[in-house]
Amino acid sequence: MQRLRKLDIRLHSLHYEISGNGEPLVLIHGLGSASTVWKPIRYLLDQSFKVISLDLPGHGKTPYAKGQPMDPHSLAGNVFDQLSELGIERFHLAGNSLGGWVAMEMASTSPERILSLTALAPAGLWLNPYNARYPGTALARFLARNTAKLAPTALHFESARKLGFSDVSPRWRELSYETCLDATLAIAGAEGYYPAWDGMLMKRFDSYIPGSIPVTIIFGDTDKTLPATTCQEKSLAPNHAKWIIFSETGHAPMWDSPLDVVHEIKKAAELAK
Repeated sequence: MQRLRKLDIRLHSLHYEISGNGEPLVLIHGLGSASTVWKPIRYLLDQSFKVISLDLPGHGKTPYAKGQPMDPHSLAGNVFDQLSELGIERFHLAGNSLGGWVAMEMASTSPERILSLTALAPAGLWLNPYNARYPGTALARFLARNTAKLAPTALHFESARKLGFSDVSPRWRELSYETCLDATLAIAGAEGYYPAWDGMLMKRFDSYIPGSIPVTIIFGDTDKTLPATTCQEKSLAPNHAKWIIFSETGHAPMWDSPLDVVHEIKKAAELAK
C-alpha cells in the first residue's frame, strides 16, 4: 500500500510555463502562491532568459497528493525531477519566500546544476525554527478561502486591497488589480498550503552552498512576514552571498521593486559566466 502511494505521487508532474529566450531561469513561488506571482517581472526577464515558472504541489495548477512530502528539501527534489523531464540540466534560479528556501536547498543538493541563485525574502533563515503554524498566515488563508468568490468584485475597492495586501506590501496602493486577484485566488485554492507550512516546522536552512555559485539574497526593509529581528539571520546564508535590503519593499520584492529585482537577477547571471 505504501509503495503504491509513492508511485501515485510520482505521477503528478509540476505545472510549468516557459517563455522567452536565452539561458534557462527557473522561478519558484512562495507558500500559498503560484507561478502567477511573477507576472510583474516576467516580461522583463523574457528578454534575457528562457523563463520556466513552476507551481509547487498543491499550488496553482499542480495537484496535491495527500501524504506526499512537502518539506523544502523534498520540494527541491520535485523541481529537479520536473526540470530533468524537460531536459533542462543547468539553469539560473530565483525563488521567493518558501520558494527561496527551496532554491537554496537545490543549490546545496546539486550545485553542479545551478548557474546562479537569487533568493527573494527567503524563508528558513531563522535561528529558532517555528514549532507551530504562524497565526498571521493561517488568517490570510482563511480570509482568502472565504472571500474568493467575492474577490473579482471586491478588489476593485481600495478597502479590500488594503485588507489583503497592506501587510505584504508597503506599496499596496500601487499593486495592479490583476496582481491582487491572482494572489487571492492562488492562496484560496492552495491545497498544499498547510502541508507545506507543516513541512517547514522545526527546520531551517543550514546547508552548504559552494562559492562557485553566485548567490544574491534580497529582503525588503518592511518585510512583516519574515522580519529582520527573527527571520533574516545572515550567519545561515552562504559566506559569499551578496545581501541586499531594498527600501519601501515588503515580502514580495518582485512586486514592490520589480526593476531592481530584474537587475540583480541579471547581475548574478553575469557573474556565472
